[in-house]
Amino acid sequence: MKTIIGLDELRAARLFLKGTVGLVPTMGYLHEGHLSLIRRAKEECDHVVVSIFVNPTQFGANEDLSKYPRDLERDLSLIKPLGVDFVWNPTPEIMYPTGYQTWVEVEAMTRPLEGTMRPTHFKGVTTVVAKLFNAVQPHKAYFGQKDAQQAAVIRQMVRDLNFPIDIVVCPIIREADGLAMSSRNKYLEGDDRKAATVLFRALSAAKSAYGGGERDAEKLRAKMKEVINAEPRAQMQYASCADYDTLEELDVVKGKTLLSMAVLLGKTRLIDNFVLG
Repeated sequence: MKTIIGLDELRAARLFLKGTVGLVPTMGYLHEGHLSLIRRAKEECDHVVVSIFVNPTQFGANEDLSKYPRDLERDLSLIKPLGVDFVWNPTPEIMYPTGYQTWVEVEAMTRPLEGTMRPTHFKGVTTVVAKLFNAVQPHKAYFGQKDAQQAAVIRQMVRDLNFPIDIVVCPIIREADGLAMSSRNKYLEGDDRKAATVLFRALSAAKSAYGGGERDAEKLRAKMKEVINAEPRAQMQYASCADYDTLEELDVVKGKTLLSMAVLLGKTRLIDNFVLG
């Protein structure tokens, strides 16, 4: 497995990959969720490329870019046994050279949910993912269901810009107590870590209501809020019951539906979701 930094070296290495290429874009500090994406890519593609890049443009002014966990040596040790062809670890200067001024932006779909809380976030995400796609030229790209809105936005971008890439969204990997795996979980300490299971419990309560026949979307949202509000350490930011593809809030649940939420536990912001139907 080779680690590549420069863009010219990446392009030269890409020329030697014959057959289908799968890309797993990451920001590093890998966990089992990321590794499950790599394994899926290995199953489905002749070659696999992993990118590791902490993208500065998707962090807001008051967010945790400087504190975002980084450990490249650890990441490479986790990736190496999986049989990846190479890892691309570009610098910010390579991705955003002096004078950079070009952006890719998906409009309506990025405004609700995470877009309300983090208004510049998706502009950074779609721009960097488009740049990764242009550089690596994959046939398939692998993303986790935990970032459900991100996956929906990238699917829209791929359709709109005619990228010849299949977007594969893989299931959330959870801890034994239901907490969705995330690089930010390392920030949780003591009672906050115990309280973090409230997201899984809230989503489970809404899913149980759905399983019992409830189709009123507002009642499902209320069920999630009820469970979150009962946890004194948790601060609800949003609870959503939306169309899976468009992310428009529903009145009545009919087809494939996304239950999602964002919750603050101390200074740590967590997101999670279930898919219904």
